[in-house]
Amino acid sequence: MGMDKVQAKKEGGEIKDKKEGEVIHLRRTIGLLPAVSLVIGTVVGSGIFIAPKGVLMNSGSVGLSLVVWALCGVLSTFGALCYAELGTTFKKSGGHYIYLLETLGPLPAFLRLWAEYLFIRPAVASYVALAFGRYVVEPFFIPCAPPPVLIKLVSILGVTFVVAINCWSVTVASRTQVTLTFIKMFALILIIVPGIIALARGQTENFQNGFEIDTLTLDKLPLAFYSGLYAYGGWFYLNFVTEEVINPNRNIPLAIIVSMVTVTVCYVLVNVAYYTMMTAEELLVSDAVAVTFASHALHGLAPVIPVLVAVSCLGALNGGFFGSPRMLFVGAREGHWPVIFSMIHVRRRTPLPAVLLLYPLVVVMLVRGEIFQLISFASFSRWLFIALATMGMVIHRYRFPLHPRPFKVPLAIAVTFTVVCFFIVGLSLYSDPWNTGGSCALTLSGVPVYYLTVHRSRLPASWMKVSNYCNKQLQILLEVAQQEVQTY
Repeated sequence: MGMDKVQAKKEGGEIKDKKEGEVIHLRRTIGLLPAVSLVIGTVVGSGIFIAPKGVLMNSGSVGLSLVVWALCGVLSTFGALCYAELGTTFKKSGGHYIYLLETLGPLPAFLRLWAEYLFIRPAVASYVALAFGRYVVEPFFIPCAPPPVLIKLVSILGVTFVVAINCWSVTVASRTQVTLTFIKMFALILIIVPGIIALARGQTENFQNGFEIDTLTLDKLPLAFYSGLYAYGGWFYLNFVTEEVINPNRNIPLAIIVSMVTVTVCYVLVNVAYYTMMTAEELLVSDAVAVTFASHALHGLAPVIPVLVAVSCLGALNGGFFGSPRMLFVGAREGHWPVIFSMIHVRRRTPLPAVLLLYPLVVVMLVRGEIFQLISFASFSRWLFIALATMGMVIHRYRFPLHPRPFKVPLAIAVTFTVVCFFIVGLSLYSDPWNTGGSCALTLSGVPVYYLTVHRSRLPASWMKVSNYCNKQLQILLEVAQQEVQTY
């Protein structure tokens, strides 16, 4: 033990002797604008251009669908405010994982990590990548259907581009996100302005009898909220990179509030624009709502819309690959994942192994093409763990009332958000028992893995020896090392 202390002291001295630029750790390079861009850029992906069909189909009327969009925005904002408190209370990166670890314990945290790696992140990334590939390829084949193989190939190229950027430089990835966010906001404005102008001129016939709810059934309403909430998904990605945010006590809450208010207003206005220029029947038969809208309202600019939607998808894909690997990085640092994934490239200062880990899973899922069923899996599991994280926040407040909380959300908001999340998750078990049951089974498959490998390792010594050897060889091959300073 004495030798260990001497070694630690020696290493600490060596780190102090190094220049700041030589110390291996993730730097705080994300200011307010990149933080806002990360949230908006991840939220505004393919969802707003695809999800309106699902919301209308399951809500049953134009008026109720607009109410669902507004309520989804309010609910997502409530959740984002809860995560602003969690992000300023617990200064570690890792988002959902670290909050479950700090409030409810290691098993729920490990299961969140397990679900993220096994199906949530690959499914979401594959869905967005396929949307990107579809919007890039389709304009070249109108009026014919594009070859599915070509769509998948372009989707893989998009994923490869995003992975390369996030492996190369945190700064380049952040600047790319800012640029893509400005482009996608331009796309939303391009849809909103013609719709609002037409509405101001009295084009309101599609809103007549907007609240006819004859086709509404209670079991379909949660699915309408799932479609809307999917379009708002991504408000939690800033919490994945807390350790890289400059002045997180100020910038995390401010970025979240600015982003979510902006997105909610834009989404409601976009849907108003859709319904102004299209009937409900036209929207329901359209597989690409934004393109159908452009053919009605933007005759000269119609070819530009698929390009802007593709850029929007690319921005969401970049945001996902920027944030999600940090969860695996922190999980490995906490001992819940192989140690190689807690390492950083010695020159690039990026979590290279954690980024690369997701790449083959996404490519395999893209090639197989079994995406949409897994999206249902991902939605159920994601919202279950979000509800558990905010419930854990309320429990932590009760257990540790004196714990410093630089930003504190009103208790009513936290309780309302948690109850609504559990309600939606519970109703979805009734509405879609097959997919949600499968999600439960896949998530719970991590329980034996946890007790075999993390809680108390029962793996044979020969397996551990092979694992350590592989970790060492990968560390040399990838030129990575563990952090030399604590960043939280």
